[in-house]
Amino acid sequence: MKRILKVASYAGVLALALGTVYFVTRGEDEAAAMAASQDDGTASTGAGAPVTLTAAEAQRIGVTYAPVLSGPLAKEVRTVGQITFDETRVKTIALKIDGFVERLIVNATGQAVAAGQPLLTIYSPMLVTAQEELLLARRLQNEVSAGSDDAREGAADLASSARRRLAYWDISAAEISEIERSGQVRKTLTMRAPVAGYVLEKNVLAGQKIMAGDALYKVADLSTLWVEGEVFEQDISTVQVGGSVQADFTAFPGEQRYGRVSYIYPTLNPETRTVRVRVVLSNPGLTLKPGMYATLRITGRERANVLTVPRSAVLSTGERSIVFVRDDMGQLMPREIALGTSTDDRIEVLRGLSKGETVVASATFLVDAESNLGKALGGMGNMPGMEMTTPPKPLPATPRVKD
Repeated sequence: MKRILKVASYAGVLALALGTVYFVTRGEDEAAAMAASQDDGTASTGAGAPVTLTAAEAQRIGVTYAPVLSGPLAKEVRTVGQITFDETRVKTIALKIDGFVERLIVNATGQAVAAGQPLLTIYSPMLVTAQEELLLARRLQNEVSAGSDDAREGAADLASSARRRLAYWDISAAEISEIERSGQVRKTLTMRAPVAGYVLEKNVLAGQKIMAGDALYKVADLSTLWVEGEVFEQDISTVQVGGSVQADFTAFPGEQRYGRVSYIYPTLNPETRTVRVRVVLSNPGLTLKPGMYATLRITGRERANVLTVPRSAVLSTGERSIVFVRDDMGQLMPREIALGTSTDDRIEVLRGLSKGETVVASATFLVDAESNLGKALGGMGNMPGMEMTTPPKPLPATPRVKD
């Protein structure tokens, strides 16, 4: 019995010593393994292991391939815009004389008006005096019709001057002719719309006294509208006047409107670091309304001989961008690249690829997962404590020693 206890105590001391040595040296082994990993470049780049797929495997998971191409590329700039009025088609209607509104014909905001349509009738002492002068000049013409040439010319000049004064006050030629034909002075005359459009503002009521220059109506032609959007500072160099624009509206899903960049504002907003651009859109049927929001897709300047790959070929991790290149042996090799501008379906490659190389164009995420799995399994053998060795065979049982 004493012999057994003595053997057990020796075994315990030996196990404790072995355990101490293991834990002391384990940290050193892990540090060495990490240093070796950094030396071979796998830790610093994060690149996965090469992937080998048969044609059947590639077809099963949806892997397709595409060549690296060199050709023209036009960057597309996307932004949000808002519809506003075409300022060149907005008019303020004001009278050039003082008077009183006798009758208001266009009497509601939003009402459509045509060019030449009656707006209101006005009583003005100035208009009454101008009518009397016209009729007096007409009577004088009749009286001197048999007189000298100078007398006839003087009477004609007086009549012409009276007509011109009424015309300058926006009295229509038809109404002036009717005054001359009837020979009667009218108490009120009709003021007409100089342009067609829709009434945006109405600042006049029936019976109101108005002064020359008062803004009575604001009328806008809505057949053409502006869409104004903000373009970020880094994108403004690609936008040019005359560039084509596609506008999408949430109010009309599936419909696209097309226009042109008509103006780029000369100042930059220092708070948002954006520049405002203006797009002109036609508005058939007046379906677009000022105030609506639009998504603008502006086609920028086209550049020649740009190296590109499909957008689906690039896997971006936030810190770097990876593509899988198929080499001559059929292996898919992960490669880090630098990206430039992009369109809906292609993206520019600044470095990391050459024209004519073949890259994975679809199912890139699955290929990357396979690559990272291969890297993880391949690296476990170098980690301390993860050596994949066959466990030793158990020793035969020791016969029990009897005291």
